[in-house]
Amino acid sequence: MSAFDLLKRVSARCVAMLLLLGVCIPQTQAATAAEIDREVDRALVDFRKLPGADEFLSIAKGVLVFPKVYKAGIGVGGEYGEGALRVGGRTVDYYSTVAASIGFQLGAQAKSIVIIFTDQGALERFRASDGWKVGVDGSVALVDLGIGKSLDTENIQAPVVGFIFGQKGLMYNLTLEGSKFSKLDKR
Repeated sequence: MSAFDLLKRVSARCVAMLLLLGVCIPQTQAATAAEIDREVDRALVDFRKLPGADEFLSIAKGVLVFPKVYKAGIGVGGEYGEGALRVGGRTVDYYSTVAASIGFQLGAQAKSIVIIFTDQGALERFRASDGWKVGVDGSVALVDLGIGKSLDTENIQAPVVGFIFGQKGLMYNLTLEGSKFSKLDKR
């Protein structure tokens, strides 16, 4: 395969992915602060249905919630969502999450992400950053609640803990690695 043919194939996949993302996420990009807050409230209600979630929320110094993160891809993939950081139960800032991936993938999905800061220093470093990239600026211990595992603060003591879930509970084999969180001006 020539370099030109390879470039054509990659370009076609990128265009297809952008079209797919455009169909999946247009309403997310235009969300107002009030809309994000309502969606965050709903996502937290769903999150609290998970066993042990209230225990984590009770020790949280801050909670970053992305109610809907849309992911789509055809070989090359991308994801986007908007959410809010809550401290003491109040929204203090709004954020977006963006990630890209390359590899075998086809289709689209929506997921919710809750990131709990259990350490004040980790929360302060996050809030002070211009853009926070998972795996570079800080790590997130992603909770995988498989068979026989329990969700409690005794077993998981990381300063930043992430949960990815959908309508049927925690999602498996997903990652936040490479996700970038950036502050939005929604006020």
